[in-house]
Amino acid sequence: MELLPLLTLLLLAHATAYLAWHALARRRRERCYLLDYACHKPSDDRKVTTEMAGAVIERNKRLGLPDYRFLLKVIVNSGIGEHTYAPRNVLDGREECPTHHDALHEMDAFFDDAVRALLDKTAVSPRDVDLLVLNVGSFSPAPSLAARVAARFGMREDVMAYNLSGMGCSAGLVSVDLARRVMLTRPRTMALVVTSESCAPNWYNGTDKSMMLGNCLFRCGGAAALLTNDPAYSSRAKMELRCLVRAHIGAHDDAHAAAVHKEDADGRLGVCLSKNLPKAAVRAFSENLQRLAPRILPAVELARFTLRLLARKLLRRKIKFEGPKINFKTGVDHFCLHPGGTAVIDAVRKNLGLSSYDVEPATMTLHRWGNTSASSLWYVLSYMEAKRRLKAGDRVLMVTFGSGFKCNSCYWEVSKDLHDAGSWEDCIDDYPPETMVNPYTEKFGWVNDLQGGGGILPF
Repeated sequence: MELLPLLTLLLLAHATAYLAWHALARRRRERCYLLDYACHKPSDDRKVTTEMAGAVIERNKRLGLPDYRFLLKVIVNSGIGEHTYAPRNVLDGREECPTHHDALHEMDAFFDDAVRALLDKTAVSPRDVDLLVLNVGSFSPAPSLAARVAARFGMREDVMAYNLSGMGCSAGLVSVDLARRVMLTRPRTMALVVTSESCAPNWYNGTDKSMMLGNCLFRCGGAAALLTNDPAYSSRAKMELRCLVRAHIGAHDDAHAAAVHKEDADGRLGVCLSKNLPKAAVRAFSENLQRLAPRILPAVELARFTLRLLARKLLRRKIKFEGPKINFKTGVDHFCLHPGGTAVIDAVRKNLGLSSYDVEPATMTLHRWGNTSASSLWYVLSYMEAKRRLKAGDRVLMVTFGSGFKCNSCYWEVSKDLHDAGSWEDCIDDYPPETMVNPYTEKFGWVNDLQGGGGILPF
């Protein structure tokens, strides 16, 4: 009789120990550390100055006076400066006849710069990479670009390679989410996330205004990041991922059609940015924040917001409160916003009740690098680091938007004081600049003084 209770106790102790061990192991796998990252800085001969951009525009003889005025207005208000980068075929005057080699050359230049720099500064061998996630939205060759990276850097035969395309500007955080989810099933995994966009074959040469916007905003760039769930790297990591939230409202037709890669009426390929895009962005942003807020904000702030809603319902009338509905600054120290354009940055600033200081990293990234699509967030983060804003224990919120329509966000905690200037090293002291006035006004303002309806300009 005494033996049975003893065996029962031993079995319960064993089961408890096993479950505790299993829970601890799962918790360790759920950890996601950002070991480091690197942003691509193209060569100086690919910079797009005011004069060069004007020359590219003038080459399109299909444009009439209204088109030139439209482009002048967009460029002047774009928030983009004199030092962004374009693909070499566009600068060489071959934007209407890009080749497959042009697109591959653009990608290889990015791989050889950012991916190699990241592996070198972290002392991680390509053979140590267990998981590779690559996203390039509008260029999907065969073999895939993920396979091209694996071959170029000599990765292991059992590397898990994923190639994402068509995910738009929010693909960077989709890639982080995919890497995080794979690591839940594999302990001690080293993941390489590679994020870029292909501009070389996607320059729009038509006259559809909704598709001409892309030429004014999108520029060349890219970033690579190393993530791991290996606790042995925790002391070396820059940040730790606390949560990641994704919202996809593509079931709504207007949202699905907000940003579409398609042909215009004349058969010329480009990205159409519809008038419904701002509305879709606000809806996706709202969906995302509703799920994000309870996970990152203190209980006091959530209680204040709840009481406010109850007061409105009880009084049965609208009560005007100054400031944002929820004060995200109670749970966030730094806002890493997608620099999709000045309108996007301003909309997020107003919705979250942010200051000019809060959106400065996004605004300066747009000015220096343009909209580099899914990799833009890493340039914004790099600006914060270069300005020595990121201190141990700080909380960073990344927010990005993309076709589909999607709004993705992730919440990081800084592990140590960060001060690597990265791709900003040679220019960080010049930011913010004394003036953000675009020189296009001075160079091409005379277009507004011309008379005429829509004929070809006599360049």
